[in-house]
Amino acid sequence: MRREGSPWRGMNVVFFRELFDHLTGPRMLVLQLLVVLFGAATVYFAVEHMRDTAAQDPLLYLRLFAPPGQATLSFVTVITILVPLMAIGLGFDAVNGEYNRRTMSRILSQPLYRDALLLGKFLAGLTTLAITLTILWLLVIGFGLIRLGVPPGLDEMLRSLVFLLITIVYAGVWLALAMLFSVLFRSPATAALVALGVWLFLALLWPAVAQMLGAMISPPDVRFAALGLQSPDTLAWQTALSRISPSTLYGEVVVAMLNPDAQSLTNLLAQFQGRLMGSPLPFGQSLLQAWPQMVTLISSMILLYVVSYVAFQRQEVRA
Repeated sequence: MRREGSPWRGMNVVFFRELFDHLTGPRMLVLQLLVVLFGAATVYFAVEHMRDTAAQDPLLYLRLFAPPGQATLSFVTVITILVPLMAIGLGFDAVNGEYNRRTMSRILSQPLYRDALLLGKFLAGLTTLAITLTILWLLVIGFGLIRLGVPPGLDEMLRSLVFLLITIVYAGVWLALAMLFSVLFRSPATAALVALGVWLFLALLWPAVAQMLGAMISPPDVRFAALGLQSPDTLAWQTALSRISPSTLYGEVVVAMLNPDAQSLTNLLAQFQGRLMGSPLPFGQSLLQAWPQMVTLISSMILLYVVSYVAFQRQEVRA
């Protein structure tokens, strides 16, 4: 049967309804409060540390997000952990919640296609995350301006702005994943547990698994091992496999944007802790260095949404 009218008709109604529910719901308020509290605490300690030890640092505002020598407690670390939790908290019952409340058939009986329903829910969740992260970003910049007493430079603002945008995309990846499980599983609890399990696996276990798989696919060359170096082929496989995780991709973009001294993205730990030696890269070169990871994150978000869209279109809705 041929559809009549635009498939996006009514999407604005779904968007504003979901956006209002997200911004006023107790679940989102609790998550926002956690992000603001943890983010404010880490930024406060970073500012106090810089006031004592790094007064002449030309990249003060970048150190607010990733202070040197504090990789275990930084704004970036908090965001990397809490943003997926926020996204999963918004998306795990986006679709199956309508089934459980027995409102899905009533919604789709209106002049509203599934296209508009799913896209409206996704855009509302992504907008909620973008509003929260933008406000937090402005609070960090404003707090740094008050406490440090110097304005940020153009390069610092551009880098921090790219950091904000890619953080929103990173949140969108986990939101799309949570919505996919919300489509596949009728139980919100199951969808939430599976989404959290996937996040924990990709963020915590997958880097170690990637190292083992890379060594199995391409065993280390004894000639490089004798010199205390990693084999190029083994390192290439390990790096490629580790980049399956969105957390790894996001971490590499963060290194490129917030650490202009980074000359390569193949060893994140060394760059965060030891800072590879070399002259700082200009903003354009850092952006070019992180561009493949940024495109991959954006593509992952779109791909996950498309998969959930196809699965939702093939589902049967009963009254």
